[in-house]
Amino acid sequence: MNRDLYIDFAKGLATLSIIFIHTAFWSGQFYIIPEIRVFSLVFDVAIFYALSGITSGNNVEKTLYRLLKLQITYMIFVTLLFFLDYFFKIFGLTFFSLEWLQSFYSTFGSKYSATSISTAPQWQNLGNWYLHEYRNADTFPVVMGSFWYLKVYFILTVFGVLILKFFPKHVNWFIGLCIALTLLFNIFPEIYPSGQVGYVAFYMTVFLVGNRMRGKKIPTKMIPVLYGLVALALAWMFWYFGNEIFFKINKQKFPPQTPYIIWTFFSLTTLFVLYNRLKITKENFVTHIGKNAIFFYFGQGISSSLVYFLVVPMKELMPWWLLMVIIYVINVALAFIIAAGLKKFDDFGWKILEFLRKKTAAQN
Repeated sequence: MNRDLYIDFAKGLATLSIIFIHTAFWSGQFYIIPEIRVFSLVFDVAIFYALSGITSGNNVEKTLYRLLKLQITYMIFVTLLFFLDYFFKIFGLTFFSLEWLQSFYSTFGSKYSATSISTAPQWQNLGNWYLHEYRNADTFPVVMGSFWYLKVYFILTVFGVLILKFFPKHVNWFIGLCIALTLLFNIFPEIYPSGQVGYVAFYMTVFLVGNRMRGKKIPTKMIPVLYGLVALALAWMFWYFGNEIFFKINKQKFPPQTPYIIWTFFSLTTLFVLYNRLKITKENFVTHIGKNAIFFYFGQGISSSLVYFLVVPMKELMPWWLLMVIIYVINVALAFIIAAGLKKFDDFGWKILEFLRKKTAAQN
């Protein structure tokens, strides 16, 4: 079966959009105007959940094996991150001082100030990362700030494949249930549950709708109808919540609330409209990113942390829009380099695990 390059292309564009979002909302807090920061959210993580739904089937064993491989890759990455963070702190304390390190970390702003500068390794942090409790990595704060997506992805994929396997004739009922829960939580915000329930209620809808779209094509005559409905939803949002809601979209994202949900409609509609309509016939830079999306997602957390040290000295030297373009291009380039390195390190980690497996396997 030939690989659908449109899926890789969409993943690649979504990954580039995530890099732009993190350029705008992290180091961009120092210089990018609020309007651009909000518009950066037009193509956001909901696209990844929709694409996951399109590519998911009802093979439980295959899905769980894929998630296990992803978990191991994730653990290899955060192990590397842990030691990079620890050795940098040792370097700073040995050759400079605690005050120098504190000054270094102040570059990220007071909200992300270092909390565990010590010569003793904080092994509990590594253990918590393995278990998807994303305690901040002081030297690379954007990394753990990005990882909420991964926990929700694991939950969605497990429950999603179980629904597709054991209730294949009732997928629409589950979509209806998730929509009903999402509406209930938003109509009565006082009962909106904490934790992952609110995230899963909305993103499971996206996942299952994506799965129902698998192999299908939206009729041409329906395209203006769908975009018209998106426009009506946006108009209602501004009428009901007021124009100031525009600047609060990001705060409505954690967990997903009505304004942010409506904000995702445009990107999701565009994704499904172009699916089986836009033909990508050759590999390119964007499809390469899409095929290696997880390594770029890991890499952009590191690169988005590093560009802080360019933003702070440069933000007074040029117009904000020019600096934004320069920092974004640098961020993408760094993410590309780091992702390539992470992929090689992942291969090395798997070779070590395979060596250990052979050494500890029972002898017949």
